[in-house]
Amino acid sequence: MKNKKPKTNKTLLRSFNAEIKALEGDSKNTFELSFASEEPYERWFGMEILCCEESAVDLERLNTIGVVLYNHNRDAVIGRIIRAWVEGNKCHATIEFDGDEASQIIADKVRSGTLKAVSVGYMITVKEEVQANKTSSNGRFTGPCVVATRWIPFEVSIVSVPADSTVGVGRKLDEEETEDDTEDETEDEEPKNKKPKESEPKSEEGDKNKKSLPSVAEWEDKINQFKKRSNI
Repeated sequence: MKNKKPKTNKTLLRSFNAEIKALEGDSKNTFELSFASEEPYERWFGMEILCCEESAVDLERLNTIGVVLYNHNRDAVIGRIIRAWVEGNKCHATIEFDGDEASQIIADKVRSGTLKAVSVGYMITVKEEVQANKTSSNGRFTGPCVVATRWIPFEVSIVSVPADSTVGVGRKLDEEETEDDTEDETEDEEPKNKKPKESEPKSEEGDKNKKSLPSVAEWEDKINQFKKRSNI
């Protein structure tokens, strides 16, 4: 069981079909939704769990300058986060869509039920590696898994197609994590799939373009020919 800080701080994505409901008595643009839970999420290194306890989630950013995006596009701000909180091992938020035409198109699709998926952009600051059949330090999760014991949500997005760990944006993020976490592995043990540089195959095209050095016999023959021409 290891508690460690990620070597690099990358923004990760996680999506799911959330509970989105319009708030009665409020503006038609105000909704309440859940944007994170403790459901295990499979990444390249195994199962990742976001611990949704008040002590684990830093909501200061969302509660001060938090915005709602469409498909994680930073240029497509469609609303703001009024309040974010943790309850029942889930992260919740009250959001309000903006009144411009583009934002209202998304709000209408949420209201009608066409758009149901919510995704959160977040960064893990402290994680705990729980080995197989072992229990996390808080006694709530059983390994093998990696538990985000301290993490920061940056933004909440309404998404048309939820991010997946095997395609699109999700896949790209996972590949970048692989490279960075490979560096972490070298601190403890050699990565299993890492081949020594000497054993890397050389391209045939590169070999063709390289000029081979003359052998010793060829050098001696060149020297003798030079001596004959020079009458040495």
